[in-house]
Amino acid sequence: MSLRLYDTAARAVRDFTPLRAGQASLYVCGLTVQGPPHVGHVRAALAFDVLRRWLVAGGFDVTFVRNVTDIDDKILAKAAAHGVPWWAWAYGNELACTRAYDVLGVLPPTYEPRATGHVPDMVALIDRLIAGGHAYAVDGDVYFDVRSFPEYGALTGQKLDSLEPAADTDTDERKRDPRDFALWKAAKDEEPETASWPTPWGRGRPGWHLECSAMAERYLGPEFDIHGGGLDLRFPHHENEQAQSRAAGDGFAQYWLHNGWVTLGGEKMSKSLGNTALVDEVVQRVRPVELRYYLIAPHYRSTIEFTDEALAEAGVAYRRIESFVKRAAERVDDAGEHRLPDEFSAALDDDLGTPAAVAVIHETVREGNTALADGDDAAVAAALGSVRAMLGVLGLDPSTRGGRPPAATSDSPK
Repeated sequence: MSLRLYDTAARAVRDFTPLRAGQASLYVCGLTVQGPPHVGHVRAALAFDVLRRWLVAGGFDVTFVRNVTDIDDKILAKAAAHGVPWWAWAYGNELACTRAYDVLGVLPPTYEPRATGHVPDMVALIDRLIAGGHAYAVDGDVYFDVRSFPEYGALTGQKLDSLEPAADTDTDERKRDPRDFALWKAAKDEEPETASWPTPWGRGRPGWHLECSAMAERYLGPEFDIHGGGLDLRFPHHENEQAQSRAAGDGFAQYWLHNGWVTLGGEKMSKSLGNTALVDEVVQRVRPVELRYYLIAPHYRSTIEFTDEALAEAGVAYRRIESFVKRAAERVDDAGEHRLPDEFSAALDDDLGTPAAVAVIHETVREGNTALADGDDAAVAAALGSVRAMLGVLGLDPSTRGGRPPAATSDSPK
């Protein structure tokens, strides 16, 4: 079975066919570093870390890009409220994000560009859009003309006339259509001069959507395989990314993947709602590997209701696996082949079906525990090799936490 993924744009599960044989290119929206990350934030990083590991296990050469949004309205406002420079506020929270990724065993991206380092790329993209009649400048602002692009709304299946105003500027008076979105924002008198850059349209800073299109093209080219991010980014962020990139002549993403929310008290975990569980705090009361298990065991497109009870249950389940690995490694040599069971491969090939994949791990652990009780060392060794291979793909192997998984034999997902 070949890898199949649910493509948001197609609203269907599709066979994964990369643009270049044996290579896979992924762009995943990173965080806006306005504050330290909560559990909902890192779910996307974990979901796409599993995808990346599965592609690598299948023999793909993976280029993985995850950006950092280090300039935006919220960053400026929070930095001002705390009396610190905006760049210091952003960098401190960027370090907190990196710390969360590292402690949860997320592999470092191939490239991790910051928005502020790619203003020339953004200006060049705006130039192309203006030249093509898809953008216009007004008093230092530059807007994307949504009516100039007939496919606007295609990603999320929405009609332009039914959409609300973009609401990304203080006023819509200068826009041709209130749904036009900002590519570039003119500098404001009350904002620090360091938060703006010189352009042909005056000093200013990028709009949120523009930066991802520019950075994706810089590191992956005008067309790449997979664009990922949280469900909440589908509109307007990803819709606008696709529109501006394709209007500029780029093929952009061939597949769109979106992970589900983590909720708390039935509502999406969000800083604006004040219902968050910061990663730094959660890993003080549970082991990071148990939090990782808790967040990747459900299907990546499902909603996870975050509760202490569910987190505790996940910890118990993981410790059962860990206990077998420890006891089996004490009994037999773990230098043999680490082969992935066919059922595990089939589960991950089916749109990263981690629930079924985790079930295979637990079944193999049960078989291994029986073999331990029976004194069947050959069966113990086989079970241990399979369990460690599966845990490696999911980033859960207790002996290689944070590193690359042990080599596994598998015919998937190519």
